[in-house]
This record gives sequence, structure tokens and C-alpha cells, in this order.
Amino acid sequence: MRDSGQRGVGETDGPGGAKGGRRAQLEHTGLRHGWTTGACATAATTAAYTALLSGEFPDPVTITLPKGQTPAFALAAEELTGRSAMAGVVKDAGDDPDVTHGALIRATVRRLPAGQGVVFRAGAGVGTVTRPGLPLAVGEAAVNPVPRRMMSEHVAEVAGRYGVGADAEITLSVDHGEEIARSTWNPRLGILGGLSILGTTGIVVPYSCSAWIDSIRRGVDVARAAGRTHVAGCTGSTSEKTVVAEYGLPEDALLDMGDFAGAVLKYIRRHPVDRLTICGGFAKLSKLAAGHLDLHSGRSQVDKGFLAELARRGGADRGLAAEVAAANTGLAALHLCQAAGVPLGDIVAATARDEALTVLRGAPVAVDVICVDRSGAVVGRGPVR
Repeated sequence: MRDSGQRGVGETDGPGGAKGGRRAQLEHTGLRHGWTTGACATAATTAAYTALLSGEFPDPVTITLPKGQTPAFALAAEELTGRSAMAGVVKDAGDDPDVTHGALIRATVRRLPAGQGVVFRAGAGVGTVTRPGLPLAVGEAAVNPVPRRMMSEHVAEVAGRYGVGADAEITLSVDHGEEIARSTWNPRLGILGGLSILGTTGIVVPYSCSAWIDSIRRGVDVARAAGRTHVAGCTGSTSEKTVVAEYGLPEDALLDMGDFAGAVLKYIRRHPVDRLTICGGFAKLSKLAAGHLDLHSGRSQVDKGFLAELARRGGADRGLAAEVAAANTGLAALHLCQAAGVPLGDIVAATARDEALTVLRGAPVAVDVICVDRSGAVVGRGPVR
């Protein structure tokens, strides 16, 4: 597989040629990025649908990722019958220790009658959602919203090229996916039968703890050298977009915090800026609110009991608090409180802000926290203090 090498977000040169932002941090680590299961599934789908309409598999097959990169993927499997086509791509996670690295992701595509649109099915090794609280309905294939959109857009593009309607059934499968999924949180979340097809950018950012923490420090240094007085630590690309929309911060004021909230806070404690915004997913920032400085799912978990305590603080009765404590996910707990008019998102954001201030130990830094959902919508604010 190859990357087109297009410049992306975060590659703006800073003072003295230094670079700031998300892409610059990745470059600084020296680690090789990889591709998400969603990107691989999109490549496999594009190749299979192209073969179904043209009789030929493009190999390598090029796709366009949400931020405009155009990687090409070699096919590891292909099969064309009269009614369907199957293509497979081996996932390369780069230097990230991802359990799905090397997995063969297959897409089998068949045409549907006009007007049915794009339909997703879970094949062997891809999970099915069995509990509420995820961004998919119960009974749906565990193919997250951004990969669904990527595949639908590529199907539409190929269909337009051949003058047909974009109506297709996509069945995704992963060789040995059910076995691999036992090493993930899917069974606990009620995703049964295999893996999820994930990703919001199409790119897997590798996390060597020491390298990534060093890149965070470099990002702070670049921002300070550029005279930035307001920086933002973001858990990912979705929260980064939210911060830019909220505050119009330049790229060199954006820190790809990832899971390393403690690294950002401890370095800024020693190298202060006037203001720090922390922005991330509600569930991740609930961990910060609970006192965790490493937000990785393998090293800290969402504490639903803690969320229930915060909900009671916001006016939840005993019954609602019990529902929150028993919720399948942090997002499900949030939705329960939203429906009852309990501002759990704001309470989590304010508690996370106070925890951040505790770590800063009186450093002259004002902090605010923004919690977002998976779409980037703001679901909680901890005002600047």
C-alpha cells in the first residue's frame, strides 16, 4: 500500500521552519501510520463494486479519505460471479500495536433494485450490535457511521462512472474476526460475532507512549514559539474540528493529545500558556473527570458508578442513577440523562476541568473543557476557570 503524500491538517510551517499540529506530531514520532478497518473495507468495496460493473478488479485500488488523502491498496483476494463480486484487503496498522493488524477484510457486493440505496450486512467475523448505547441501532452490522459514509460515497462515485444507480448490498467479513474480537471490548459492549469496522479519518495513528508524549511537548514548544496564548489538547480529529469551529485556533495551536491528558497538563504546568482548552469525547473525558490521566481503553475504563454519582449531583433521582450505573456505555448514560433533563455532559466537563486544574498545581493557565459526541456535537461544557 502507498500513500499519495498529500499535505494534510497540521502541516503548516511554524517559526524557523518548525511545524505544529496533528500531522507534525505524527512526523516527529518517526512512527509509520496505518489504515483503519474502515479504510480497508472502503478499498475492498470500491474494488468489488468496480469489478461487478466492469468485469475487472482495479489493483491497486485508490480511495479518497475524509481529509483528502488518496492511498492505494493492493488486493489480497478477489472473486467475480454473475451476481456478486468479492475483494479483500489486508489491514496494515503501521507501527501501531493493533490486534487487527494483518487481518484480511473482505467486501462482497451485489447490485440491488433501483431505489434501495446502500445496505450493509455483517458477514463472518464482523459483529452485530445487540445492545443500545452505540451509534448504531440494535441488530445492525457493526460498521460505524464514518466508514458507512465512505463506502456509500465510493459506491456512488463508481456507479456514476458507469451510469447506474448507487444501489448495492455490501457484506463485510473479516477472516478469523470472531476470534480476534475476543481481544477487544466488543463482547462487553454487546457487539457479538466479530469485529467492528471503525475509523473517522481512515488513518491509524501509532501510539508509542514515549514518542507521542515527546511529540506533545514539541507541539507545546512550537505553539509558544509562535506566540500562541491559547492552545487546545484534543483527543482526536473530531474534537479538533470542534475546537477550530468554536475558537478558530490555528493549526500550530492544536495539540493531538490522544489518550495522554496527563502529558499535556504536566508539560504545560512547567511551560505555561494563558489558556488551555481540552476537547474530547464524552466517555474519554469522563475518565479525566474521575482522575485518570491516561485515557486509553486498555488502561482506564468509563466508571458508570461515578457517572451515576455525578448524575445525582445534577438532580437525577435514585431510579435514573441506577439506570446510569447499569448503562452499556458512557454515551448511553449521557443519553439517559439528556432525556431526563439532567446536565450530565456539563457536569462531566466541569469536573474534568477541575481535575485538570488540580494537575496544573496553580500554574497560571486558565482551563475550559468541551465534551463532544461521535459526530462532534457539543454535549458538555466546563467554562473557563
